[in-house]
Amino acid sequence: MARSAAVVALFFLIALTAFPDQGPIRSKVHAEDTGVTEENASPPKIEEPIGGAIPDALSTDSQVVERESESVGQKTLRAHAQRFTFQAEVSRLMDIIVNSLYSNKDIFLRELISNASDALDKIRFLSLTDKSQLGEGDESKLEIRIKLDKEKKLLSIRDRGIGMTKDELIKNLGTIAKSGTSAFFEKMQSGGDLNLIGQFGVGFYSVYLVADYVEVISKNNEDKQYIWESTADGAFAVSEDEENEPLGRGTEIKLHLKDDAADYLEESKLKELVQKYSEFMNFPIYLWNSTEVEVEVPVDEETEETVEEEDDKPEDKPEESETEEETEKPKTKKVKEIKWDWELLNDVKAIWLRSPKDVTEDEYSKFYHSISKDYNPDKPMSWSHFSAEGDVEFKAVLFIPPKAPHDLYENYYNSKTSLKLYVRRVFVSDEFDELLPKYLSFLKGLVDSDTLPINVSREMLQQHGSLRTIKKKLVRKALDMIRSIVNADPDEANPDAKAEDAKAENAEDVKSDEKKEEKSDEKKEENKGKYVKFWNEFGKSIKLGIVEDATNRVRLAKLLRFYSSNSDDKLSSLEQYVSRMKPGQKDIYFITGQDREQLKKSPFLERLQKEGYEVIFFTDPVDEYLTQYLTEFDDKKLVNISKEGLKLGQKDKEKAKELKQSFKPLLAWWKDVLKPEGVDSVKISNRLADTPAVVVTSTYGWSANMERIMRAQTLTDNSRQNYMRGKRVLEINPRHPIIKELRGKVDEQPEDESTKATGKLIYKTALIDSGFLVDDSKEFASQIYSIIKSNLNISPDAQFDEEIETVIEDKESVEENEDAEPGSEGSEGSEPDSPFGEDGLPRGQSMGSTLRSENYEPDDEDEKDEL
Repeated sequence: MARSAAVVALFFLIALTAFPDQGPIRSKVHAEDTGVTEENASPPKIEEPIGGAIPDALSTDSQVVERESESVGQKTLRAHAQRFTFQAEVSRLMDIIVNSLYSNKDIFLRELISNASDALDKIRFLSLTDKSQLGEGDESKLEIRIKLDKEKKLLSIRDRGIGMTKDELIKNLGTIAKSGTSAFFEKMQSGGDLNLIGQFGVGFYSVYLVADYVEVISKNNEDKQYIWESTADGAFAVSEDEENEPLGRGTEIKLHLKDDAADYLEESKLKELVQKYSEFMNFPIYLWNSTEVEVEVPVDEETEETVEEEDDKPEDKPEESETEEETEKPKTKKVKEIKWDWELLNDVKAIWLRSPKDVTEDEYSKFYHSISKDYNPDKPMSWSHFSAEGDVEFKAVLFIPPKAPHDLYENYYNSKTSLKLYVRRVFVSDEFDELLPKYLSFLKGLVDSDTLPINVSREMLQQHGSLRTIKKKLVRKALDMIRSIVNADPDEANPDAKAEDAKAENAEDVKSDEKKEEKSDEKKEENKGKYVKFWNEFGKSIKLGIVEDATNRVRLAKLLRFYSSNSDDKLSSLEQYVSRMKPGQKDIYFITGQDREQLKKSPFLERLQKEGYEVIFFTDPVDEYLTQYLTEFDDKKLVNISKEGLKLGQKDKEKAKELKQSFKPLLAWWKDVLKPEGVDSVKISNRLADTPAVVVTSTYGWSANMERIMRAQTLTDNSRQNYMRGKRVLEINPRHPIIKELRGKVDEQPEDESTKATGKLIYKTALIDSGFLVDDSKEFASQIYSIIKSNLNISPDAQFDEEIETVIEDKESVEENEDAEPGSEGSEGSEPDSPFGEDGLPRGQSMGSTLRSENYEPDDEDEKDEL
């Protein structure tokens, strides 16, 4: 009986040894029940991440590589691991991650690096009070390392951060939105300044965008090394690590990539993602990368002997002594080898975290080229480095590029801002229109905030009132930066404007640490003409800002530059124009057109120039829109001198009244004659001196230049054109001989057709002179030809000669001409000294080439061959 009991006991012991996992079913992990029963296990043996290289100061036993290979090859949970189910439904989780939370797969690497950075921040924080937490040697290095294995489709990200215990692996990775960062933040926030990134607990799960099996190996100072693994099928497993190289401390995440994620096994792709999303992390990020290098290696003896035999020729004997000396030295040759090493990916420092006083111009220039990817070697035109405190705290660096992109305005309203948004030094987006208005999209730079709220995926900021505050401050600093170029430019010196700007800057609630240094003669020379350069590159953006930004319209108007009738070839500002205004002048006069030369000859300027008034020339198409929004400056109205209502003042009002009365019959007659032409009225002009008449538009109608611009639009609405064109008004010069003569004819024969035709011709000529297009160009041309006939004393009834038939030489006639003897008919101009050849064509040119140059097409193949 005793022997039987012993046999049964022995059988149960063997069964338990053979099937260690066939015990009670493990309970599921829930938020309210996260307890885990610890199991005794032997000390862990751990592998180096991947790729076959062992980190410095680490070693392995002979079986580690074999176990690692077996581990890498599997994509199923380990048989001996303790199994759990996710708290949330994995199908719902995957749907959120793949379809809603993350819009592109690249995000996974950013999230993993951010988590690694958090872990490093935690251990650094703990080490402030306990140095032993960091350990010694390589273990104390706070860094992130990335490795890949193309053959095994394996990507590994390792950090030397705080690591996770077994319980933390289950809690943090088995429960959605239960982030260790969030818990650590709650625990430590009262003990110091600790800014962590992963406060939502789902960033880790973005790995399933690219991987179908994930292993997380982690070692915390308070626990053994464990492996968390999952295939995202609703379950995960945790086991003590007996396979991999000891981490010492930290976490390594191994991603077994899907087939469609093979591009993440390219070093260039990983470099691109790190530099895009994590370039300014506090900790160094390394990539295990290969480079081809040339090295000198000893030459084999056999090879050396062969080379000597080949070189042993009679002509080499005189140099025998020199060769003997050289053979005494070791023979080497250069060969190419593949060298593997850790490459630092984030060597550009986050200069915005430093004080502007400590950053040099060269550092700003290098940083600009780094974030803008601008390959122009010139340094940025200007920059502004500042921090903001208050409701929203952030730091920013803004740059004005040395040159405008060639396509800056080609797709203006669909263009994206060039401002990069970071949250705690992690890149969020560079396509965020809420931070800068469109007209400032040419600016480069970044904004980084530790307090800015972000949504769970970090791809889009939450709609928050703080965005409006940030945008307002960025715009003000951007305009101040542009204004500083004006103030630094000796050619733009304006003491009053400088004083006003200084006052405004002192009133700002944003504390700025912008670098200020005394202006030396060398600096002044460098800044000379700098604003003109800026205006030539980005002036259109300032004009668009006046149209779009009502809040800053006055500030932008001060940055406006233009040519005028008095400025010659030098650009002027509105402030300078106002300072040059005549005593008693109440309005700012301007005119729009295609170019300055055309505007200088405009009849609208005649009276104004004679009386010494300055007129602004607006020649950019966008100026037409600008003047609709910028209606006044410094309490003075902007008046278009090509529209009705121009008031210059009358020296003798009584005389003007009498003149108007005397021309009243002519004005009425002309209005009636031009009624079919769409003319609203005919008036006496106060703007003409040498021209008989001009055509102006109503105050709110399109000018001639605007009408030309709108006609050129592809999708223009003709019905709207007729409405917006406004009423046309013919203004006449009562002192001009043509007008005086016409008045006499109208008084004598108002119904005479010739007189009416003259009246229409004067109107159409004035229409063209005023910048408009003639609707019926054929009728206008006929009238001009009639005048030419009259001047040439040709009778209006003169008959045409009989039509002369145009004869085109056929092939035979051409051949006859070519065969003709010199001096015979058809060979004119064939003398030796003549520039023409025997064929009557310029020398070196054949009839065939002439025909071809005139797009002549042969009728058949034979003729083609002959030509």
